[in-house]
Amino acid sequence: MCYTVITMAFFKNLLIKQMVKRQLKGVPEAQQEMILEAVEKNPELFTKIAEKVQERTKGGMGQMEASMKTLREFESELKSVFGAQK
Repeated sequence: MCYTVITMAFFKNLLIKQMVKRQLKGVPEAQQEMILEAVEKNPELFTKIAEKVQERTKGGMGQMEASMKTLREFESELKSVFGAQK
């Protein structure tokens, strides 16, 4: 059972990592690594952000507006995640 949970967590992290990489095309490699590290440290936060953006876009808001509004909403959490990396 423990092996199954570990395997599922591994694949979930792998999928999240691949999704993030796809979204970061064109972003410098150093910044990509910084973002990927933050996602690995706190995947729950980034899942909540993604769900909130998706909810807003389904409600008719544009992708950019939904993203900006959501990122502002989670600004303090993001600062703590990225501030901890330095």
